[in-house]
Amino acid sequence: MNKLSVDRRCQVVAALVEGNSIRATARMTGVSKPTILKLIADLGPVCAAYQDETLRGLGCRRLECDEIWQFVYAKQKNVEAAKRAPQEAGDVWTWVAIDAESKLIPTWRIGPRDAITAHAFMTDLADRLKHRVQLTTDGLAAYVEAVEDAFGMDIDYAQLIKVYGADAESERRYSPVVCQSCTVRAVQGDPDPKRISTSYIERQNLTMRMSMRRYTRLTNGFSKKLENHAAATALHFMHYNFARIHRTVRMSPAMAAGVTETLWSIRDIVALLEEHEARAAA
Repeated sequence: MNKLSVDRRCQVVAALVEGNSIRATARMTGVSKPTILKLIADLGPVCAAYQDETLRGLGCRRLECDEIWQFVYAKQKNVEAAKRAPQEAGDVWTWVAIDAESKLIPTWRIGPRDAITAHAFMTDLADRLKHRVQLTTDGLAAYVEAVEDAFGMDIDYAQLIKVYGADAESERRYSPVVCQSCTVRAVQGDPDPKRISTSYIERQNLTMRMSMRRYTRLTNGFSKKLENHAAATALHFMHYNFARIHRTVRMSPAMAAGVTETLWSIRDIVALLEEHEARAAA
């Protein structure tokens, strides 16, 4: 069976994590589209498993959470009319947590924007922390019960509720919505009012859309399969956490959080797959 060399795999991964589409990556590297998709499908779960195992016992003190929307195969409103739409087609949300100090992404979860996913997301987040934290989320009602079930009384939790509306002076179709008001609501514990913010997680949403073609709006680069969507997301966070220097902390988020002492390279990420394949073949 033909197999890409390590160097070719590194070229493909380097192109993908910088926001290039599958077709652009194929043109840049000379690797076929099916081969690139297979590499993502193989490497993504390995990256997800490594982070799931490694990002434990974290000393985070201030966290922010949010959900970012995207769709698989077709937007929810168009699924019924779409031809050969898979069962998982439609809107999908990626729930993300960020450490406001180290900029580490300790966990994420892909699923619907509902109470079940909120509960699973918060439970997983709580299991990764070693002491009490301050948490800020948006005003989604599902968070309140999910946070209480996951953390009990051992948390300082607040919601930052923003009200958006269209700019009356703008006639442009894709103009960004305007934030009309912000309301702070202390939900649990004693959150520091000066630390109640969702600025970092909202900036992380932009990083995701810029670094993953699948999340870029108004393009045809969206995922056609949920499995590939999840794999690409795991690869993105692996690169972001371990191999990308964050300008604020001047090192990778994993280094700033004390998870690793060294800055990873693309080759180090690819090596995870090489090691996984070697164990599977043994």
